[in-house]
Amino acid sequence: MVDFTLHTPETAPDGASERLAAAQKSLGFVPSLWAIQAEAPALLEGYQTLAAIFDKTSFTATERQTVMITVNFDNECTFCMAAHTGIAKSQGVPDDVIEALRNDTPLPDAKLEALRRFTRAVVTTRGWVEDSDVEAFLAAGYGRQQVLEVILGVGLKVLSNYTNHVADTPLNEAFQTFAWTKPSAQAAE
Repeated sequence: MVDFTLHTPETAPDGASERLAAAQKSLGFVPSLWAIQAEAPALLEGYQTLAAIFDKTSFTATERQTVMITVNFDNECTFCMAAHTGIAKSQGVPDDVIEALRNDTPLPDAKLEALRRFTRAVVTTRGWVEDSDVEAFLAAGYGRQQVLEVILGVGLKVLSNYTNHVADTPLNEAFQTFAWTKPSAQAAE
């Protein structure tokens, strides 16, 4: 496997060093994903900018994390599953929702479950969802705006999930508590 550099604020190229320094200051550490993305400052900027934009959608924090953790699950991104578990907990997402998303079991709330199912359809069909998928999502109480906002969330997670797959991103100590293995992989062990 090709080794990717885990950049620090001191080693990162121009355009990324400031972003890593800001992360170090606000979080107390640089998430490994960002440290790797710093190799391509435009990717790091794009990811962080898109994440800030996704936070402005009409979705609640629980809904946003439902979208992101669903994509992480389907793309089998162990780094993002752990990181978003911690983020979800810090944002007050109920533990039963987090555990259902991590274990691929139905969510306790029917509307959230519809969001999870629609997000999964977008991911697994690469956007070629059936009309029935959209109709079920709309029938659950979401609107056309949220259909498009799910696509935004999927695009955001593709940037991180694929980076982590290519770079085999190591899990930060801050996320170790939330380490994750896909349930079907656990059964095979």
